[in-house]
Amino acid sequence: MLTGSEIKSVRAGKVSLKGAYGTIRGGEIWLEGMNIAPYDSGGYANHEPERSRKLLMHRREIRRLVGALERRGLTLIPLDLHLSDGWAKVTLALGRGKKTHDKREDVKRRDADREAARALGRRR
Repeated sequence: MLTGSEIKSVRAGKVSLKGAYGTIRGGEIWLEGMNIAPYDSGGYANHEPERSRKLLMHRREIRRLVGALERRGLTLIPLDLHLSDGWAKVTLALGRGKKTHDKREDVKRRDADREAARALGRRR
């Protein structure tokens, strides 16, 4: 559910889904951490950029997601936000966080890539 200044900012493309996630509150799905920049011409009626936003979904979709989130320990992640027939639609996915050993492998790979880039940079 978006306010007027929020939908105008979405149409202008001033949205960031980085760090956003979905939660369940009172049998409803809420999107947390999504940043919609204030509308330039909003004036005093502008919105709060990172407020919680309720997602409008069918009851059966909510039940399916709630079951998956509670049983399997998954997280609800917004992948995409697009406009369709005047409605702002969010594409959601169920994801599982990385384990500690997976994170260590990524850090090792990143460090190795950085060292290789430094070595190549010194040769020139």
